[in-house]
Amino acid sequence: MPNLTLTKPQARLVALKAQNLLEPPSHPAVKEDVLSSIQAMGALQIDTINVVARSPYLSLWSRLGGYESAWLDELLEEKRLFEYWAHAASFLPIEDYPFYRRLCLEGLIWQYPQEWYNLNQEDVDRVLDHIRQNGEVKSATFERKDGKKGTWWDWKIEKRALEYWFQKGEVMVPRRERFQRVYDLRQRMLPEWRDQDAPLLTETIEALCEKTLDALGVALPSWVADYFRLPKKLVAKTMSEMIASGKVIEIKIEGLKEPGLVTPKGFGSAQAASMGQLEASRTTLLPPFDALIWDRKRTKQLFDFDYTIEVYLPQAKRVYGYYLLPVLHNGELVGRLDAKAHRQKGVFEVKNLYLEPGVKIDAALVNALAATIKDCSKWHKTPEVLLDSTQPEELFTPLNNYFLN
Repeated sequence: MPNLTLTKPQARLVALKAQNLLEPPSHPAVKEDVLSSIQAMGALQIDTINVVARSPYLSLWSRLGGYESAWLDELLEEKRLFEYWAHAASFLPIEDYPFYRRLCLEGLIWQYPQEWYNLNQEDVDRVLDHIRQNGEVKSATFERKDGKKGTWWDWKIEKRALEYWFQKGEVMVPRRERFQRVYDLRQRMLPEWRDQDAPLLTETIEALCEKTLDALGVALPSWVADYFRLPKKLVAKTMSEMIASGKVIEIKIEGLKEPGLVTPKGFGSAQAASMGQLEASRTTLLPPFDALIWDRKRTKQLFDFDYTIEVYLPQAKRVYGYYLLPVLHNGELVGRLDAKAHRQKGVFEVKNLYLEPGVKIDAALVNALAATIKDCSKWHKTPEVLLDSTQPEELFTPLNNYFLN
């Protein structure tokens, strides 16, 4: 093991650098920045909740600041991105398609059970035949036969069939319309692809482990498999081999029992952090499904930030609020914002801003928080900020004064 030890704050700096969250953007965003951000993360998780901006768009804002949301949609239409299952449903760089096709062919992407297909084969095959004969479809193409209004928990059979073929890799998503998936055959989307071109499973797992470490900057062994939801035993075996061959380097992180793992690229950042050459100066808001924090165990171990998304809890059991945005400030997760965008009114409502215990309230913090919230509201096209409450209460007046001026 190289003689390199990081403090936990230094390890955070390495992680933030890898995720492009260490410093403010150095230039106004352009379309290529959207693609490079997703390539750095490895996956941009998709979620449909739009209390504020939907998660993939907000994750990009967290890194890029003001940018055109349409660029993400355009990159998908241009086939520079594709949709598939990674950590969860995600936008992925098209150059990584061969790895995910291999995982699909090996049955390592969750799919509907064979028993479900057997029970519903006639309907499921009918949907695929419809696409073959008629071209791309949306779920709305098929009327619901039982007269019910569909919910996430109660999809009509055609929607389930589309998801079945999507997970099987037989259909892909050429674009979205009002964030609703459009589906078409893989053969029409990628006519030159041949499954025999998919890399071996060993090569696939190694490549995705390397991408994970580069995306995280530094990782504990127990964090690696979760990032792309890879089989733990395969990852453990692969990581051992990569350490033995020198493709992965072990370092020490104070306060953590497991060794830190870095690629040679990450080792350079770790050395820089250990010598005081990395400095965090970014204040931003993160969506609940951001790559930096989607692993709650990792978030707690690295940032000492105990974060739970409360969307799925009954209101009586919520501690902070419905849709909580963690607040990143100068290398620390210092609080969480309970926000709601009222689009028709042009109002960005901050129902509450909770700071972590011990966070010092000073002018620098207030100014950074206010500017970040205001920037987010402008980008979101809800420019009026309405601040309802803060915890602690002493933060309310100086912060609210910023929005009233």
